Amino acid sequence: MRLEDLSRPPFNLDREALEWVRRTRESLDDQVATAQLFNLNSRDPVDAAELARLATLSPGGLTRFFGEDGAAERHALAQIQQQAEVPLLVSADLEGSRMSLPFGTAVPNPLALAAADDADLTTEVARLMAQEALSIGVNWAFAPVIDINAAARSAIVATRGFGSDPERIARHATAQIAAFEAEGLAATVKHWPGEGYDDRDQHLVTTVNPLSMTEWQASFGKLYRAAIKAGVRAVMTGHIALPAYLREKDPATDDETALLPATISHALNIDLLRGDLGFNGLIVSDASEMAGLTSVVEMVQAKVEIIKAGCDMVLFSSDPEAEIRAVREAVASGEIPRERFEAALMRVLGLKASLGLHTGAAQPRLAPEADTAQAIANRAFAKAPTLVKDRNATLPLDPTRHRRILVLTPGIIEPMQNARLPFDLPQMLRKEGFEVTVAPYGTPLDLTGKDLVLYLFGEETLLTRGRIFLDWRALHGHFKLSMARPWHQLPTVMISFGYPYYLYDAPRVPTYINAYATHPAMQAAVLEALMGRAPFAGSNPVDPFDGAPDAHL
Repeated sequence: MRLEDLSRPPFNLDREALEWVRRTRESLDDQVATAQLFNLNSRDPVDAAELARLATLSPGGLTRFFGEDGAAERHALAQIQQQAEVPLLVSADLEGSRMSLPFGTAVPNPLALAAADDADLTTEVARLMAQEALSIGVNWAFAPVIDINAAARSAIVATRGFGSDPERIARHATAQIAAFEAEGLAATVKHWPGEGYDDRDQHLVTTVNPLSMTEWQASFGKLYRAAIKAGVRAVMTGHIALPAYLREKDPATDDETALLPATISHALNIDLLRGDLGFNGLIVSDASEMAGLTSVVEMVQAKVEIIKAGCDMVLFSSDPEAEIRAVREAVASGEIPRERFEAALMRVLGLKASLGLHTGAAQPRLAPEADTAQAIANRAFAKAPTLVKDRNATLPLDPTRHRRILVLTPGIIEPMQNARLPFDLPQMLRKEGFEVTVAPYGTPLDLTGKDLVLYLFGEETLLTRGRIFLDWRALHGHFKLSMARPWHQLPTVMISFGYPYYLYDAPRVPTYINAYATHPAMQAAVLEALMGRAPFAGSNPVDPFDGAPDAHL
């Protein structure tokens, strides 16, 4: 790679920026130069010890796990940048809903935006996310997700992507890329070379994209080409194998090679992404501690393999001192070719220069007005709820007909916290004049004295969960009662604020609604539609019946 390559898209560096990249590279010793290829995580309070740790390590980037005090986080990032020898890339997963900034405006997740299916609205939401991120010092978004929601049992794709239709995915993903990039926030498409046809989770195993190359080119190939054309500055490799590509190149390829995750596959990163698709931006690995990678190669050596295979940056490290040293020694010994190392470093510095970090231009700016931001978010939430079926015309709800409501729910599942959080919707219904009983999860089903049964599910994408399914035994509290179906006795409504495929496990439930996101603003939007004061405006971004013919009944 030549320095002049950074003048081409997506970096588009001018002479001043190119000169900064050249001078900066020449000024770095081997330790700092190697550390530039690492994006570390920061979870602890940014005190003197954390500042000293980061100053000593001198990483190229940082992913901060933010607290709820936005002003404090802004100050912390400013301190970190002020002491940095080279300005840092500061990244965040800006995917919406419960993967929003904790102190920012909660917005719908990608599946909800796809249900609203309004590209202009997706653009507004993306601008809002970008502006709030930039206001605290984030300059790099690990979004959008362009995986295809094809395997319904996938807990890892679920609500993080824009559905199952590549055309709809492209429409919303390119809108988000354009909005991020226009605001000065670097966008990242993930997860290369494409997830969603394997229902397993890369946190737990290496997943496999099973498509033929003809099928891949017609789906993921089109999506990645569209993202590259839209100017996306980074691609995140997943711990995902694409055996068809390896075997198309060489039919004699053995399974061990064909099933390597893209994170450590030279063929997928250099030959396919850079060569065939012409991507000139930065390639960053997915989190390098996930079992989709570490089940294949030991954790320290994995960092060497990541750089060697064509990634420019390693995401996360449990032992950064040892792993930075391992990469440095691999370069010195020739295990990582010097040309590969220099190309990776050049792209890291190129991304920084493209963001204006070398001039100080990309400093934190003012966030949008809270009222304006909330109005955009509320409009987006209101357009997403989707009425999949209402066979018995139960809706709208009416306190005179449905006064006594029994709520059955496992709560909102939070995998990071290993917690079940309560829904706000029952209290919202009480304010409408309903008598609402929330049955403790796992207690025996009892319909006595009730007028309507309301099932509420809150399972968005669940990292490390493995599978999402409706657990009738726990929901109804008894082996025998797991076989009971209340809709023969009472009107019954099932609402999913997340995973959109529960009809596969409850095919004959008479009224079913998908609402995609668990945030209270989405619950409020669903309430308006339940009461008949607003339409169910969303359209299905996936097949909610998952091919089950009886689910339509």
